[in-house]
Amino acid sequence: MIFIITNKEDIHPTPVIEHLNVRNQPVFRLNTEALLTDYEFNWWCDEKVTDFRIKNVHNGLEVYGHDIHSVWERRPTFPTELMYHNCVEIDKHNLEEAGGFLSFLLYYIGNKFSIGHHLYDRSAASKMLQLKIAQTLGMNVPATCFSNRKADIISFAQKYEYVTLKPIEVDNLWLGGENEYVFYTQKVKSSLLSEQPEEAFSQTVSYVQNYIEKTFELRITVVCDKCFGCKIDSQIMDEDKGRVDWRQGYDYGLKHEVFDLPDYIQDFCREFLSQMHLNFGCFDFIVTPESEYVFLECNPNGQWLWIEHQTGMKISEAIAEALIKGC
Repeated sequence: MIFIITNKEDIHPTPVIEHLNVRNQPVFRLNTEALLTDYEFNWWCDEKVTDFRIKNVHNGLEVYGHDIHSVWERRPTFPTELMYHNCVEIDKHNLEEAGGFLSFLLYYIGNKFSIGHHLYDRSAASKMLQLKIAQTLGMNVPATCFSNRKADIISFAQKYEYVTLKPIEVDNLWLGGENEYVFYTQKVKSSLLSEQPEEAFSQTVSYVQNYIEKTFELRITVVCDKCFGCKIDSQIMDEDKGRVDWRQGYDYGLKHEVFDLPDYIQDFCREFLSQMHLNFGCFDFIVTPESEYVFLECNPNGQWLWIEHQTGMKISEAIAEALIKGC
């Protein structure tokens, strides 16, 4: 049995499940926000064994822990749905208890072959750890500074004509209703930072890197030992439509194409994931006008389905095969 732990809104599991169905592989999908409304479950320990059972009350499918051989932890969310409501405090308590159960269950099955991991995904998301490992493995990385002191940021930035400002973890802000502000990477002239008030730095944590000129960018999706290179032609775009942050180019015809990766970049990506104890990762690279590869970051549970749609690369099939074979 392949156990997919995700949420209702995520479309990434759908093509993978289709590939698994074609191969007659039993699959159980758990949408975690509905843990208390769409599922019955119990975990037990007796004198002989520990085990658990989860049943989908809508389609009757069920999974036992001892039958699971692979896990895909694909961005589960905190339980948010209740069948019956009490006062706000009790509802909050009940959902937090369900969240605690879910978290402990994911640790419990942490020894199974997994794409995405409850323990390692979080530590692997550290930008500081990523840059340290990439540098240790001999890869070019941007000069970087994290600080809540204006003096530190100014001292760092003055070495470069331009720097980039990036979010550390929260890249969007809900302003009420349907209003949302997305924190894209910003290219800033270093000399302008000194004009900002002290509190603009002291009341947050600034994540600053030197701006590196690029010919194009790469999104590399790695599934076990398979590397899927995608060239993103960001530099033909306007500055606010994908040139600085290619995510802004989605709605403006940003061009994607299959890219033949050098062997040493593939080897780096595999070794990087090995050191992070992961079987999957989405890497972002810059390729400079001098043809140097510069590592930016690795999302341990990143998005990839749009790349499959744009390029035809068989990423979902590779994930299905990895879940079947355990890499």
